Amino acid sequence: MADEKPQQFSSRLGLILTTIGAAVGTGNIWRFPREAAANGGGSFMIGWLLFLFAWSIPLLMAEFAIGKKTRLGTIGAMRDMAGRNFTWLGIWMMWVGTAVGFYYAVVMGWTIRYFWIALSGQMSDASDTTETQALWDNFIGSPFEVIFFQLIAVAFSAFIVYNGISGIEKANMVLIPCLVAFLIVAMIYPFFLNFEGAAMGLKFLFIPQWEYLFKGETWIRALTQSAWSTSAGFGMAITYAVAMRKKEDIGLNAFLTGLGNNSVSLIAGVAVLGTIFALSDSTAEGLEAVEAGSSGLTFIHLTALFASMGTAGWVIGSIFFLAMSFAALTSMVSTLQGCVVNFVDMGWERKEAVRYIAVAVALAGIPSAFSLEFLDNQDFVWGTGLIVSGLMVAIVVMKFGVSRFRKELINTKYADIQIGKWWEYIIKYVFPIEFILVFGFFIYEKLQDKNDSPIEGMGLGLFTIITMIVQWAMILIIFIFVLNNRVADATKKGPVSDGNFDDDVEWAEKV
Repeated sequence: MADEKPQQFSSRLGLILTTIGAAVGTGNIWRFPREAAANGGGSFMIGWLLFLFAWSIPLLMAEFAIGKKTRLGTIGAMRDMAGRNFTWLGIWMMWVGTAVGFYYAVVMGWTIRYFWIALSGQMSDASDTTETQALWDNFIGSPFEVIFFQLIAVAFSAFIVYNGISGIEKANMVLIPCLVAFLIVAMIYPFFLNFEGAAMGLKFLFIPQWEYLFKGETWIRALTQSAWSTSAGFGMAITYAVAMRKKEDIGLNAFLTGLGNNSVSLIAGVAVLGTIFALSDSTAEGLEAVEAGSSGLTFIHLTALFASMGTAGWVIGSIFFLAMSFAALTSMVSTLQGCVVNFVDMGWERKEAVRYIAVAVALAGIPSAFSLEFLDNQDFVWGTGLIVSGLMVAIVVMKFGVSRFRKELINTKYADIQIGKWWEYIIKYVFPIEFILVFGFFIYEKLQDKNDSPIEGMGLGLFTIITMIVQWAMILIIFIFVLNNRVADATKKGPVSDGNFDDDVEWAEKV
């Protein structure tokens, strides 16, 4: 074991592109367009933008401030901010982010595989959705092939994390501009193919269907999309704030991260819906594709549309799936980094931690590679866990003192913009209401789900609230009663471990 030398981002641009990269993932490309089109288009967009400022950005501010002040990963940060007995909050945040990485590596493997399918010309052999369905079924029905591409995904991600913050920053300085450039190409091209059809896609994305404003589901979907898409509560912002420069701002960086993420979602939304409606024979066919679910929309319907374009489809399809691979990679990197930082805080060598964690993530992802049902279950359980992590961050802020937190940790002397009391009202009053609504909707939705595949005689389904609570309970019991004190003792002390939050430690000068 050895102490890890502190690392810093070399510039604000590097930090922002890295945090945007952590936030931007496959959900921006395949989930956002589908959610928007299915929930009233512009009506959904109103809620989505509202919750960016009423949930995501306020949480990002809190996470950035916690990470910058404690200079520790989620475990040490929660210990120092909330007290030793609450170390388990940080363990939970690390676990949830890593557990998402178990199956997310499998999804990233899908995108790499389909990039190769598009680039090699295999996609052009599929002339309709029946054949792309068969292509998908053959791939997903070959677990060892899925595992092979999952291992490639983990290896790429681990290689970037292996080189520390400098490697992560350099990778995102290349990946994010390329991702945006690829999506812009994919966004523009459908208008040359079929302007009227592509414009129909814009209609479904931007024009409000006013009746949806009066449906609770529209608002809940908008909130969950904003929360998951920006990774608010994920611990990502805490992790990267550890390497913030001392004079770095909190408020403006949170705004730039949230707005940057949403901008990528908008570009992806136009690209996906523009392509679908430009190449569909009818509006009904386009809507069928939109309603096909995330994997169905991407790997069946969009693949068939690209195949129908001939040579142009080979180019655009390759660009599209490469963009998805880049989006998945930047998110997967942040997942590994979030875990690695905590192990480094406990005395591990960085490179040793990366090796062990990469192997663990690869092995833990194998069940998801073998079973789509298992993958969907884990996505439900730990995807919902991200919302709980967000609540934990808000609780820590309340325990510290919301007003004091804003004045001392956000509005520092280095702040580019001063954050007003509106932030306090959101954290204290609005945020708990939003959480109750989101969680309540999940419970209602799952209780109404008639396709929940209950286990005979037990009433337990793969996607029921019961199975989620059972998995959460098992993990929390271990974290609270077995690991809390041990991990609290093992994790090194940060600048505020003595509880003196007014002591402005010159951490950055140690680099």
